[in-house]
Amino acid sequence: MLMLTHEARLSALREELKRQGLDGFVVPISDEHMSEYIGSYAQRLAWLTGFGGSVGSAAVLAHPAKGKGAAMFVDGRYTVQVRDQVDGNLYDYCQIPKDSVGAWLAANAQSGARIGYDPWLHTRGWADTISAALAKIGAELVPVAANPVDAVWEDRPAPSDAVVMIHDDSHAGQSSAEKRELVAGWLKSEGLDGVVIGALDSIAWLLNIRGADVDRTPVALSYVLAHADGTAELFIAPEKITPEVARHLGNAVTIRPRGEFEGALQHLEGKKIAVDPDSGVAAIFQTLEDAGASVIAARDPALLPKAVKNPVEQQGHRHAQARDGVAVSKFLHWLSETAPAGGVTELSAAAKLRTFRDQTGMLKELSFDTISAAGPHAALPHYRVDEDSNIPIEPGSVYLVDSGGQYLDGTTDITRTVWIKGPGDLAEPTAEVKDRNTRVLKGHIAIALALFPENTAGSQLDAFARQFLWQAGVDYAHGTGHGVGSFLAVHEGPQRIAKSGGGQAGTDEPLQAGMFLSNEPGYYKAGEFGIRIENLVLVEPREIAGAEGTYFGFETLTFVPIDRSMVDASLLSPQEIAWWNDYHAQVRDILLPQLTGPEDAGVRAWVEAGCQPL
Repeated sequence: MLMLTHEARLSALREELKRQGLDGFVVPISDEHMSEYIGSYAQRLAWLTGFGGSVGSAAVLAHPAKGKGAAMFVDGRYTVQVRDQVDGNLYDYCQIPKDSVGAWLAANAQSGARIGYDPWLHTRGWADTISAALAKIGAELVPVAANPVDAVWEDRPAPSDAVVMIHDDSHAGQSSAEKRELVAGWLKSEGLDGVVIGALDSIAWLLNIRGADVDRTPVALSYVLAHADGTAELFIAPEKITPEVARHLGNAVTIRPRGEFEGALQHLEGKKIAVDPDSGVAAIFQTLEDAGASVIAARDPALLPKAVKNPVEQQGHRHAQARDGVAVSKFLHWLSETAPAGGVTELSAAAKLRTFRDQTGMLKELSFDTISAAGPHAALPHYRVDEDSNIPIEPGSVYLVDSGGQYLDGTTDITRTVWIKGPGDLAEPTAEVKDRNTRVLKGHIAIALALFPENTAGSQLDAFARQFLWQAGVDYAHGTGHGVGSFLAVHEGPQRIAKSGGGQAGTDEPLQAGMFLSNEPGYYKAGEFGIRIENLVLVEPREIAGAEGTYFGFETLTFVPIDRSMVDASLLSPQEIAWWNDYHAQVRDILLPQLTGPEDAGVRAWVEAGCQPL
């Protein structure tokens, strides 16, 4: 019999904890690969609590001595959403980094408590931190052999059985054999015998394969053990490998059932094996150590080569962006004609945008759930619309749409914020909206025009985007830019443009030629409106007369008109106006040759109007 209420699910989990001799348990949003996006089989936190965000965790005590005995932990992006989705009668609401799982457990668990965790869903660093917090009250963190959530989740979905796809060298730009030799060279230089690669996008990149096991990210559930001689073992469900994929992988890649992975680690006694502490879960470290292997914590050797795109990947991305730009422009044209009359909702707009991308005939999947945000919802940077939250897009309001597509030749991510015209005084944005939007635009232009020396990190550029908002006494709470994959993860490290400190991974990573990043400053007025302008950019070398050393700049890759009705041109400098005019001249040159049919006349006119010089 299925337990339909979240209260019943919480009660069932507590009974299972007692049965396993545990006094508490921590439930993360995670899978065995520390993925950002996870398959439905791994959505344990959503099943238990109802929370639908991408980052969060819950701590549950089996024998609450005080209070609710359970807590939800989310960051500032989800403070509103968690209250909408998770019952406050069952869980305390805790916001990280101010609150932490370890501190909450130390304050609420009893001395001598045994708090369970699934070592396949957490990193070693996380486990060490929580163990230290529990030790202060005489409690301990205990790895479980069987996840207690799985024991009570009666209708838990099975992992995806989708077959693996070959990512052809014509898109990858480099063969899998070449990539494996690169990893082998690193292993030899470090005196290592092998490396465990657990990150699904690294596996996909290394073997030039893609999958359909995780929504929005084309990866296959698997592990790789790569060796110093250039060979590798791929642990994956055998039914996912077709004869064509087996031929593609070749004799140097041994295909083994995924269930044999842990046993294979147990046979590495005396070997020096590298594991990335960020993507390698605690269970991998523990299994290797128990087997007598020498475990070296080291960054995934595929991480940086994957981030530095080769010329084939760069050109493929330009093609994907040109195609995607037409789809987004068709949508924005449709929206400009339809939304002022009313009747368009956040969900119907997102569906219409998907239709335009589908019409390219080359869309494989969205690159993330479209953020279709009207009015006050636009003030939530990571808002995700559903049937319960869906609202109309009102005439005389701000609408923000952040979306992207997965194509064989590239992964796109674009945000446009537009004014939905209303009657009379609502035909134009308010002075406040124009001011804030223009300050966001100025920050966007500052990143687009940035020149910087070799070894510059993203954190050193972040203030370029914020300075104009700071001058008005406002800011935004998210990063300015993230890395982007090549028909892979829309959020890809190690590079990032964001404030340093506060556990912001990647902010100290030097930017290198060939890296893709987003450029997306924003502004959010709670309960009223939000603004974000996002293009993707490519780090490229720049020739500067008389330069002393190597310098870089950004090539803009995304080409869709920016809403000129929301711009106060009097706030722009001559250099910023020149950027606007140059950018929109490129938009015109890229989009118009693709809009040649009689059915495209309206979109063509919309693009022409939107690309007029300021």
